[in-house]
Amino acid sequence: MQEMILILDFGSQYTQLIARRVRELNVYCEIHPFNKVPDLKHVKGVILSGSPFSVSDTDSPKPDLASIAEQNIPVLGLCYGAQYLAKINGGEVEPSKIREYGRANLHHIETSNALMHGMNPGCQVWMSHGDTILSIPKNFEIIAGTNDVRIAGYKISNTDIYGIQFHPEVYHTTEGMTLLYNFVVGICHCKQSWTPAGFVESTVNWLHDELKTDKVVLGLSGGVDSSVAALLLHKAIGSQLHCIFVDNGLLRKFEFDTVLEAYRDMGLNVTGVRAAARFYSALKGLKDPEKKRKAIGRTFIEVFDDEAHSIENVKWLAQGTIYPDVIESVSVKGPSATIKSHHNVGGLPEMMKLKIIEPLKTLFKDEVRRVGRELGLKPDILNRHPFPGPGLGIRVLGEITPERIAILQEVDYIFVQGLKENGLYDQVWQALTVLLPVQSVGVMGDERTYENVVALRAVGSTDGMTADWSHLPYEFLAKVSNDIINKVKGVNRVVYDISSKPPATIEWE
Repeated sequence: MQEMILILDFGSQYTQLIARRVRELNVYCEIHPFNKVPDLKHVKGVILSGSPFSVSDTDSPKPDLASIAEQNIPVLGLCYGAQYLAKINGGEVEPSKIREYGRANLHHIETSNALMHGMNPGCQVWMSHGDTILSIPKNFEIIAGTNDVRIAGYKISNTDIYGIQFHPEVYHTTEGMTLLYNFVVGICHCKQSWTPAGFVESTVNWLHDELKTDKVVLGLSGGVDSSVAALLLHKAIGSQLHCIFVDNGLLRKFEFDTVLEAYRDMGLNVTGVRAAARFYSALKGLKDPEKKRKAIGRTFIEVFDDEAHSIENVKWLAQGTIYPDVIESVSVKGPSATIKSHHNVGGLPEMMKLKIIEPLKTLFKDEVRRVGRELGLKPDILNRHPFPGPGLGIRVLGEITPERIAILQEVDYIFVQGLKENGLYDQVWQALTVLLPVQSVGVMGDERTYENVVALRAVGSTDGMTADWSHLPYEFLAKVSNDIINKVKGVNRVVYDISSKPPATIEWE
């Protein structure tokens, strides 16, 4: 079993970022709700996250840390975690008179302390708290402070328990990785053995032992998650893996044939299924985004089920579930309000009576790419922008018809190919086009036109949770706009989306 750092989540917006930073140190970690402390057998250290709550709130999170204390496991409290540790030990925590949000500087650092070793006085940190620790018990030592926050960091004497009132995991804390290294490697003595090569080896061995001679079916999408899952399974069980790639009529131009060919070059056992007519029939007359998503998902289940039944004695369904999906399902705050239906295959396992295998369920998106690179996944798939399960079906706003999909496929192809030809594709996290249910007046030659408007969108992000619009060169946007209007019949106006997430989402539906 892999040694790990345990992160107890109190609902902070930064919790996933803590995990990502720990893993950048090649140390495995897991996030668990504060009230569900797992078995501690392989836990080398515990990080307590921040929280939107105040420790003074009557309904604030109150974890039971007794089992952690009994085993003398090192603990690092961040923000709320630090305030909670201070309060339960007799310290005084009150609402801040000067609410410190954003950048601050550590003017006092106890550099002889193991947590603060190598950090420079005056270094920038990121604050985000409404409470502050006013006093600490006698057995606490102050190890860091700012001009406004005297107790920005502390240590409980004769223990490996620490608390800091800033966020080392965020980019704006310039020496945050130094502090996390000090805790994870220096204090917790983690070996930094969590690497893509190590993950591949251990996962392939686990899959081989778990599946033995059983047959497995996997729905491929052409994206990096399902592709990496397929390669891991293929490495473990070879031809026992049966992959199904469905053309729902909502893919990008040429995508079905090119992706199918790429998979066959990898030695995967893939069946391609053309089912566009079936999807268009299910979508006929639908305009509401949720109804469209549900119709696409339901039809996919039906098509996938039909194909899977043609394979005898299948016992497992493999899915490309990744760690953010797992975290969300056990969130300390409960499932988030539904913004949109997830495009994963909901309902399929019960219908098919198959056991589930999820080779990527411990990985973040960027880690999936690193594992794919280790497995030799082709760059065209490895570096492919995220593409939603419903495909262009949620990028044609309003009713979906073959004609409207065909228009968007042409627009999308010009935009994406333009990004690639101009060396911009890899600078963008996701690029997409949207066919709007709007027509505008235009002039082509000497004739008045009344045709469709399309929107181009390109964003930068690391995981899709937040995103900012990409500042593509004006010259490039001008050329793409010109090419689209000249080459795609039915379009006479192109707009560029400069909204960030939040408040907008990346997709329009």
